Amino acid sequence: MDDQLVEAKRHFVEGISRISNFWGFPKAMGALFAVIYLSPTPSTLDEMVVEVGVSKGAVSTNIRSLERLGMVHKKLVVGDRKDYYLAETDFWKIVKGILREREKNEFDKALQSVGESLELVEATPAHEESQQTQAFYKERMTALKQFFDSLDNVVATLLAIDDIKNSVLKGLFNR
Repeated sequence: MDDQLVEAKRHFVEGISRISNFWGFPKAMGALFAVIYLSPTPSTLDEMVVEVGVSKGAVSTNIRSLERLGMVHKKLVVGDRKDYYLAETDFWKIVKGILREREKNEFDKALQSVGESLELVEATPAHEESQQTQAFYKERMTALKQFFDSLDNVVATLLAIDDIKNSVLKGLFNR
């Protein structure tokens, strides 16, 4: 392969690894997705070990996570016992998979924490010396909780619309 293409691929893999890490996923997971995404043919775990430079166990663990998020799919190759993987190329599906599988749980925990903090502030007896701080905390926490509630509703609506669209399409084709 041309040296510039090798460099472009290396740079791409590094970039996706950084994005992965930024969103709280392991760098290796991002690197694996990038390698599979740029592969014109399905990739095996052994090929990924060589490409990414991590252990087979790490590749296996991260591939399972990528599968669960809908970012890669297993491809059956008749006559071969190895597992092959292809990258999902519909980025909206990837975003929905991440929202469904990962972010919802973490988001719910964060929202619960903000709500509990607000309850603590509201339950705190108002003392003259801390009244201003208490009012400030209440104002800020209420604003953030309202924003999180709205965001949660938007995400739930987007996912519900997609589910409705899919069920309508399935209904049309099952006639």
